[in-house]
Amino acid sequence: MTVDTLRFATAGSVDDGKSTLVGRLMHDSKSVLADQLEAVEHASRTRGKDTPDLALLTDGLRAEREQGITIDVAHRYFATARRRFILADTPGHVQYTRNMVTGASTAELAVVLVDARAGVVEQTRRHAAVAALLRVPHVVLAVNKMDLVDHDETVFARVAEEFGAYAASLGVPEITAVPISALHGDNVVTASPNMPWYGGPTVLGHLESVDVDHDPRREVARFPVQYVIPAAPEEPSGRGYAGQVASGVLRVGQHVTVLPSGRRSTIAGLDVLGRSVDLVRAPQSVTVRLTDDLDVSRGDMIMPEDASVTPTRNLTATVCHLHDTPLEPGSRVLLKHTTRTVRAVVEEIPSRLALDDLSQHPAPGHLAANDIGRVVLRLSEPLPVDLYADSRRTGSFLLIAPDDGTTVTAGMVC
Repeated sequence: MTVDTLRFATAGSVDDGKSTLVGRLMHDSKSVLADQLEAVEHASRTRGKDTPDLALLTDGLRAEREQGITIDVAHRYFATARRRFILADTPGHVQYTRNMVTGASTAELAVVLVDARAGVVEQTRRHAAVAALLRVPHVVLAVNKMDLVDHDETVFARVAEEFGAYAASLGVPEITAVPISALHGDNVVTASPNMPWYGGPTVLGHLESVDVDHDPRREVARFPVQYVIPAAPEEPSGRGYAGQVASGVLRVGQHVTVLPSGRRSTIAGLDVLGRSVDLVRAPQSVTVRLTDDLDVSRGDMIMPEDASVTPTRNLTATVCHLHDTPLEPGSRVLLKHTTRTVRAVVEEIPSRLALDDLSQHPAPGHLAANDIGRVVLRLSEPLPVDLYADSRRTGSFLLIAPDDGTTVTAGMVC
């Protein structure tokens, strides 16, 4: 049986129990090494706790351990007999929403935690909005700390209904609600006897069984050139173009277009780890050789001739602003799209999303840190971009401060 991989992220407000849930998942699925557990037990005793604080399995930074909150994105890898997992435990504090964008940008599923006592709060809505904007196809609502509300079914039903209505209005395609106690392990890996009224899957059971389509043949092929390999002296036309297939499938003999130049050629060869192959698929790293000696450089994109796009210098996008310095009309930035970086200017900010009622606040004047809004950009050079709805990889970009290289905004082309 083939064991596939699921990338997922956890999110939620501070103290909702994200790190504890992740630690419980790893501990109860037997994915914690003995020395790791021993270190957690020692740190827990130092803090005066009688039982291991499983949150310490993911809170790795010293500042996180001292403050008891998640600041960085903690990536963890574990596996069961049914599936491998790449997990991103993302921060809950509002000032670290930018890290949630990082963690969820490649996720196929997001677990959003809610404290059963507090219910859906503003940061819950923000995380749901980010998951929707990033087109995360599956969302699990984990209603945590059910032990503190006497495992009351009506409390769970109320939170699930409120979150479900909000997420559905954002366009989240699939929502699965699970009542849990991460601290005690109820409905995390094993079913809880304390909530006999719940007949759905555990968190791990859903993670193991959720249908994730990994077939790259369903996507249009895109290959951003990362590095040009000079031709050997005895083979002047054998220049290679190295990079990672962003989406889709490439084949030897396929007719392709190189953008933004628009030059056409045919794939003469594909090399993976020094071995010639007939076909490659995302996300393989490969060297592409063409039949024609074209002027191709880093940042160019190779794609099928019959599925090409028209490069553009004007973009409209939904963005999540990540920096403390506001983004304003007239702001000059660098725009990084796959392997290409160009200069750009913010021409207009038509609207900002209001998280309470999902209305669009027109002409806000600027976007502050963690704001989600619509922007219009003018680029110094044309880029072959896709709509984010069509490709999460080639429909996304970053805005970078030109003076110090700081990432200021994450954008999705619409």
